[in-house]
Amino acid sequence: MVFELPSDLHPDMGPVAWMLGTWRGNGHGDFPTIEGFQFGQELIFTHDGRPFFHYMARSWIIDPETGEEVRKAAIETGFLRCKQTGMGVGKVELVLAHNTGLVEIYVGNAEGGKLEIVTDAVGATETAKPVQGGKRLYGNVEGDLLYAYDMAAMDQPLTPHLWARLQRAKG
Repeated sequence: MVFELPSDLHPDMGPVAWMLGTWRGNGHGDFPTIEGFQFGQELIFTHDGRPFFHYMARSWIIDPETGEEVRKAAIETGFLRCKQTGMGVGKVELVLAHNTGLVEIYVGNAEGGKLEIVTDAVGATETAKPVQGGKRLYGNVEGDLLYAYDMAAMDQPLTPHLWARLQRAKG
């Protein structure tokens, strides 16, 4: 699917402009403290011309046999900020809030259709499960959005947790 840069895109957001829009697809999850699972997901990146994108993601657990939704899962929302440091290269900050009671600040770099970020800070409510940190990798691969999320939580070191392939929604 052809992607056109919005005319009012802030110049600093160029290195992550490919992420704009709605993405949908399926992924897999695993962690040493839980059983593996499959999920469906929708990511939405929007902008209003200022130097950030609003981000929202929702997911649901799916039955591996039928692909049907079994139950709702994670929701996260936040802001992706980028400061262009060279042609197509940017320093990135992602501020996230989760329905599970976590807030995270990620920092990293974007270049060439790839965004790589790690946690700089994690905050949690009294009822949230303990998460010490994370690492996220997003990439534009053959026009799809692929990502991997590694998590340090529940006394486990940084470990692969989620990975998915999402397609740009039509329209």
